[in-house]
Amino acid sequence: MYQFPNEIFLSHSSLDHQFAAAIGAILRRHGIPIWFSEINILGAQQWHDEIGAALRRCDWLVVLLSPNSVESIWVKREVLFALNDRRYDERIVPVLHQPCDYDLLSWTLSSIQSVDFTHGFENGCRELLRVWGVGYIPVESGHLN
Repeated sequence: MYQFPNEIFLSHSSLDHQFAAAIGAILRRHGIPIWFSEINILGAQQWHDEIGAALRRCDWLVVLLSPNSVESIWVKREVLFALNDRRYDERIVPVLHQPCDYDLLSWTLSSIQSVDFTHGFENGCRELLRVWGVGYIPVESGHLN
C-alpha cells in the first residue's frame, strides 16, 4: 500500500470538467485532500502561478486521460513536471476516462499501472481509492454530500 497523500494534484483538461469534478468530489468525500483548479484558483489570481505552486506542494498526481487531455499543453506540462520531480516517484496515478493515446503526454505513462474508468464509474472509484487503501462508499441516490 502506498503512503496516504498529503494533497493530490488533479491534472485534467478543462474540456473534461464534469468528470474531473466527479472524481474530485469522490476523493474529498473519502477524506483525501486534493488540489483542483476549479476550486483552488480564485478570481484575480495568476492561474499559472497557482498551478506551479500546487505542483511544488502536492505529493501525488492523478492525471485524467482522455482525447482532450492528451491534446492539452497544460496537462502535458503538469505530467512532465511530476515525472521530473523525485517527490512524485511511484505517486503518479493515470486514470483512463476515455480511450486515448496517452503516450502523446509521455512515453513513460504506459509503464505506470492505470485506473480504468471505461468499465463504469463505481468500479473505477473502487480501484482508484484502493491505491491509498481506502474503501469505496457509494453515494446513495439523492444523498450527495
